[in-house]
Amino acid sequence: MVRQLELLAPAGNSEIAIEAILHGADSVYMGASSHGARRSAANSLNEVRRVVDFAHIFRARVYVTVNTIVYEKEIKQVEQLISDLYRIGVDAIIVQDMGILRMDIPPIELHASTQCDIRTPRKARFLQDAGFSQLVLPRELTLEEIRKMSEALNIPLEVFVHGALCVSYSGRCHASFATCGRSANRGECAQLCRLPYTLTDSKGKVISRDKHLLSLRDLNTIDLLPRLIEAGVSSFKIEGRLKEASYVKNTVSAYRRAIDDFIKTNPERYRRSSFGVSEVSFTPNLSKSFNRGFSHYFIERRRPLGIISPDTPKSLGEVIEDVSKLNNGDGISFFDLRGNYTGAMVNGVQGRRIITARPVDIPKGADIHRTFDRVWDKELQRPTAMRKIGVSFLLDNSGLSASDERGCSVRIPLECNRDKANKPQDYYPIFTKLGNTSYRLIDFKSEIDPLVFIPAGQLTELRRRAIAALDEANRATYDYHYRKTENLDALYFSASLDYRDNVANSLAERFYREHGVTKIERALETSGDTKGKKLRLMTTRHCILHELGMCKKEKGLGRYSEPLVLQSGKDRFDLEFNCKDCEMHVLSDTR
Repeated sequence: MVRQLELLAPAGNSEIAIEAILHGADSVYMGASSHGARRSAANSLNEVRRVVDFAHIFRARVYVTVNTIVYEKEIKQVEQLISDLYRIGVDAIIVQDMGILRMDIPPIELHASTQCDIRTPRKARFLQDAGFSQLVLPRELTLEEIRKMSEALNIPLEVFVHGALCVSYSGRCHASFATCGRSANRGECAQLCRLPYTLTDSKGKVISRDKHLLSLRDLNTIDLLPRLIEAGVSSFKIEGRLKEASYVKNTVSAYRRAIDDFIKTNPERYRRSSFGVSEVSFTPNLSKSFNRGFSHYFIERRRPLGIISPDTPKSLGEVIEDVSKLNNGDGISFFDLRGNYTGAMVNGVQGRRIITARPVDIPKGADIHRTFDRVWDKELQRPTAMRKIGVSFLLDNSGLSASDERGCSVRIPLECNRDKANKPQDYYPIFTKLGNTSYRLIDFKSEIDPLVFIPAGQLTELRRRAIAALDEANRATYDYHYRKTENLDALYFSASLDYRDNVANSLAERFYREHGVTKIERALETSGDTKGKKLRLMTTRHCILHELGMCKKEKGLGRYSEPLVLQSGKDRFDLEFNCKDCEMHVLSDTR
């Protein structure tokens, strides 16, 4: 059986979503007017409808994020929102709150968000039984763990392959809410992980001062795509609903090329999940878009080094070995003599000397990072891609048959004036003129006597009618997927839930109780005051001690007295190390 592979792109608005599709995305995910995990990436119903109408031309799908927890008073609002999204043709909604499965909503397909914290095959199987059609796995999983997930399921697995990383398991980060009342589970994360921290032990010994110890490098797995595919991944997700259009254009084009190259070597096993060929006018280069440096995170092995960017949470862009390649107007960054990451605009280059718009002291031998390429940016501000559906025409004495790569076929009667021609007629050029349509000609055959003359204007109208009929056939035969049946007999794998399971409303509580859970603690956001309580605010596979060469499993690499404390300004967090499972817990400080 041929498996479909999906390149899933982020979109902060309809313009970016359309660019993502033009540059080769098989699907896009975007926020609606509310209840998305990126509150500042919300879109009106009309904006979402515009994307749906465009995407479905190529059989590309549109997923909308309704992946925050839902408060009791918002249940009717969310029901209406989901009904509206279903009505305009959205393909699926991405969900965190299990209360949605008990709402009065139409049978729209449901995807389980990475906010659901799907770390084990056992939980994945439960969510499959609950009626989810696709699961978004945590970013922290290894290839072997992904493979085990795939073997346990019969629905597609979605995995992040590129972009920013959250240091905590998604859905298990409560640091922002506990410290400043902004809940990551409500799309309001304050990004405390990007702050500089000082690490001390219980005796006050400073282990690391003012370093970004929780700020992870960005994920980049483009070289691991074949291994991810073989491990069972079907949907390849790019992070970035807050990123600009040029970022989306660049990353989508790069991953489109890589996935297509893999499919070409395995056409009998894989195909892409949408249609149409994208012609891109630039050469993708992932280093030119915003990045904090790249890593594979935990995909290849469980404990890699170099997964944080300790000196800055800002973009590192691309390292420039030859400064003569800099352009006037470029933005550069570097570490100054005091270790601060600073930048300037380039006004010119003289030999190996960079002339900047403001006086800066670039240390001798410092790495120069180009964080803004003026020429590149100018190119990407213009239209840079076209996407066309392949179409074939057969012209015969009774009419015109048209078929396209989506599987649509139409027949238009040939009701034209016909005269005898003095010389053979070539009708091929008329059918190549597809202009601003979504089609490109891949084959044309004529079975009409070459000495029969048919006016060009009448054949042009015939071609136009055939294209319009193909558009209508595509709309009429679009393959919508619907919500899977929930297995009401499936038991949740635990009889109790605590605040980290994010149960925020009575419908979510009802869902879990109907699946065998007897003890339920409400989410922090709905349970009241958090001050004075010792809370587990983050759970992460990133271990600061390992990153600093002080792993507790490796003797003699560092001495310290626990508990260790992270501090940034007034914020203090205790650290707890679960060496058995190679996890670090960030705890609230109650002193």
